[in-house]
Amino acid sequence: MPTTLVTGGAGFIGSHLVQHLLFNGHRVIVLDDLSMGRAENLPRSPRLRFVYGSITNTPLLAALLTSERPDYIYHLAAIASVAHSIAAPAACHLVNYSAVVHLLQLIRDEQLPLRKLVFASSAAVYGSAPALPKTEDLPVSPESPYAIDKYASERMVLAFGALHDIPTVAARFFNVYGPRQNPRSPYSGVLSKLTAALQTGQPFTCLGDGEQTRDFVYVADVVAALVRLGEDPAVTNAVFNVGTGQASSLNDVIRLLETISRRRLRRRQAAARPGDIKHSRASSDRLQALGWRPQYALPAGLSAYWTALAATP
Repeated sequence: MPTTLVTGGAGFIGSHLVQHLLFNGHRVIVLDDLSMGRAENLPRSPRLRFVYGSITNTPLLAALLTSERPDYIYHLAAIASVAHSIAAPAACHLVNYSAVVHLLQLIRDEQLPLRKLVFASSAAVYGSAPALPKTEDLPVSPESPYAIDKYASERMVLAFGALHDIPTVAARFFNVYGPRQNPRSPYSGVLSKLTAALQTGQPFTCLGDGEQTRDFVYVADVVAALVRLGEDPAVTNAVFNVGTGQASSLNDVIRLLETISRRRLRRRQAAARPGDIKHSRASSDRLQALGWRPQYALPAGLSAYWTALAATP
């Protein structure tokens, strides 16, 4: 039975990954300080160990690695907010970069027989460069402390892996959506705020004209990508985009959700934020070459998302 550590495992993406791993026979250790995650997101299982704590607590992390000696590590813990990173860059740097370096050093020093370290990165590393679709070989242009930390961590993970013969991989997430995304969080994505407005009847503030496009990828497809990257022994020391390869405008998403929910959105217009990227779309060719395919086109993903929300008390 493989033992897998998921940092940030009580969060939005992490909890879905934990659920998948448990279903497929893993023993799972979750390290999470619940600053963004919720204990209620985690399933009950005798094969699940929850450890409350921050990824920045190096002695705690060292003790955990020594006692558990995981086969796989999925490092999802982060402060996933551009705005927060601009307001508090030093504090975010400790979580989003320094903790990654400490984790890598502990893996080396403990001589863990690690099958794979999967690092969760972000499409934010591409910045506002207009080239579409975004391929992994495009020049990056990180434009916020968050994006800079993510890119620096990517490079550290891959370089450290190559130097010390540690199998590593980095996954650049595009716009992930799905159940357990908290609309009340200041870090939450636009779709969780949009669905919350439809549920409550509260107005939704649309920044800009709504024609900005994003590559929205359903959380179940992201989990499938992470597992594929983690468990394929031939995949190592490389970066992979995790997106569908399809771009949709916010206006398109609103129309689809109004149809699915049979509700009308109360919409307010506001000026676009300075520096917001107008268009983004992934090339997922590299990931698809491994056999991964997105199973949820946007209408199906939004329908599954709305159904899950309707079933949540």
